[in-house]
Amino acid sequence: MPSPTALIAEDEPLLAKALQQALQRGWPQLDVLQLAPNGIVALEQALALRPDVLFLDIRMPGHSGLEVVRELAEQWPEGLGQKPFPLIVFVTAYDEHALEAFERAAVDYLLKPVTAARLDSTVQRLQTLLAQRSASNQDAQLERALAQLRQLAAPAEEPAAPRLEIIRAAVGNRTRMIPVEEVLYFEATDKYVNVVTAEGEALIRTSLRELLPQLDGRQFWQIHRGTVVQVRKVQAALRDEAGKLSLVLHGRPEKLPVSRLFAHLFKQM
Repeated sequence: MPSPTALIAEDEPLLAKALQQALQRGWPQLDVLQLAPNGIVALEQALALRPDVLFLDIRMPGHSGLEVVRELAEQWPEGLGQKPFPLIVFVTAYDEHALEAFERAAVDYLLKPVTAARLDSTVQRLQTLLAQRSASNQDAQLERALAQLRQLAAPAEEPAAPRLEIIRAAVGNRTRMIPVEEVLYFEATDKYVNVVTAEGEALIRTSLRELLPQLDGRQFWQIHRGTVVQVRKVQAALRDEAGKLSLVLHGRPEKLPVSRLFAHLFKQM
């Protein structure tokens, strides 16, 4: 049986090396393939090397640890013969209050500075999970990672923002007043959000993150990092030969891709 492999993503070289050395002492069978200095390199190396375990710093240049897992989940191939999705361990300097989110999501994590006892506990958990892998459950870790991401991405409980009823959008040199119920979907662009209706498109100068709390979550569903659709306007959910899901909306010709992170919303369609 081949030795398990790992990749460490940490932008502080001394911390990365210290974690590698600690793993060599506590798990000598583990082969650490690479030390990635930032999130962008971590994503590239994870896709190229397909490690069994991925140790990710939460805060890194380029991509955060959460962004790396989100992108990795989107690009990881599925199906028979494919390498199972890596086990994810987040390495974080967050305080105890922030760690509650990781506990609720059942995410494996290490708190900086990493102690030998805590690392030993994580290693035992990883070894157990690796031993349970088989051809029949090779996609189980991907589903587990997606479930963790959904939990971690869930907005904190805050006072409800006023519901948006009218959108003031720029169309050329005039302002268009668009009732929210007429919107088919919102699509994030560079510094704007594109508001798409059956009659056309218009831009608003805001971010999707700022817009989402003002929308009725029962009516508008996020389907991708940059796309939110009005679910009542969905005509069909289509799945291609590769298993990728997309939506067709009433009155629009385009197909909107659905991220793996949100595909569970359309299982009944």
